[in-house]
Amino acid sequence: MAWRGCVMKWAKTEFIRSTNTTSRSSRLSPHNQQRCGFRREAKRSETKQGNVTQETKASPSEAGTPGPPPPPPPPPKVPRATLFKPLMFTVGFTGCSFGAAAILQYETLKSKVQSAKEEEESEKLSEGSQDMAYWHDWWNQLSGFQRQLILLMSLVDDFWGSLTEGQRTVTGIIAVNAVVLCCWRIPLMQRSMIKYFTSNPASKTKCLPMILSSFSHYSIFHMATNMYVLWTFSSGIVSLLGKEQFLAVYMSAGVISTMVSYMCKTATGRLYPSLGASGAVMAVLAAVCAKVPEAKLGIIFLPMVTFTAGNALKALITIDAAGLILGWRLFDHAAHLGGALFGIWYVAYGHKLIWRKREPLVKLWHDMRSLGGSRGGPGVGGAGPGPR
Repeated sequence: MAWRGCVMKWAKTEFIRSTNTTSRSSRLSPHNQQRCGFRREAKRSETKQGNVTQETKASPSEAGTPGPPPPPPPPPKVPRATLFKPLMFTVGFTGCSFGAAAILQYETLKSKVQSAKEEEESEKLSEGSQDMAYWHDWWNQLSGFQRQLILLMSLVDDFWGSLTEGQRTVTGIIAVNAVVLCCWRIPLMQRSMIKYFTSNPASKTKCLPMILSSFSHYSIFHMATNMYVLWTFSSGIVSLLGKEQFLAVYMSAGVISTMVSYMCKTATGRLYPSLGASGAVMAVLAAVCAKVPEAKLGIIFLPMVTFTAGNALKALITIDAAGLILGWRLFDHAAHLGGALFGIWYVAYGHKLIWRKREPLVKLWHDMRSLGGSRGGPGVGGAGPGPR
């Protein structure tokens, strides 16, 4: 019993000592538990936040219920060829071409009458005032270079006078085509030439190339062929229509044939650029052949082969129609057909519907010119000489 009491007394003494030691250590470092506890809580909270985030992100897949499918990407935008502006441009340009041609014819006739009067007056004044001795002395005073230059100018004038009115008219068209052909050979102008001198319904610039592409040739052979046909039929078409009306038909045919090409390319989906005056030339050829179908034509390299103009026109239309249906890419067959059909329509109906109804426009222009001359001229009450 005494042994048992000693053991219990020793145990109580050790318990009291350990309690005092713990209380002393807690007094010496009062923040140890709080610091450790904060660290543990922080770690736990971060772990919980991480778990929540992970659970939130992974909840759709873990739940096993598929979420809404992502929207499909929008299809790539394919440029669509809109033909409203080219159509309006074709109508407006055709009307302006014939209106300008009517005004040009009026001004040309007026200038011819005025120049004829002036020549008569100058001849009356110069009669008897100068004789051959005066011109002989003037010629002797010139140098050798001046004499050669005058002789060259006289030769050019004689050659120009020997040409028909149609050939003189198309000479300017041929010169413009030659200049554009030279521009194709300049590397710095390639981008601008492709943009403005080739017609393509898929291009951003559609209207202006409808005119400029009719004067554009990249191949010398292509230009030589078109200009030879134009030179050959120029005398006939100008004698039928006149210079001013021919220019209106030629310019309008170039734009209308390009518009027909736009429509066919858009309908078939074959969007490729084109250039050349073939549509306008086909309109001239078709107009002459439709007006004079019995005329005899030939081939420059085969002069022994002859055929009528009507049969030649039928053959050309058949070839172009077959090329359009079969999808040939050698030529722009749609432009050829558009120009040919416009030429046939114009000589059959267009001349009566358009050109013969130009008198109101010419009268309006005449009144405007007379009003402008009377206002601008000197004199009493604003009256003065007419326009020169």
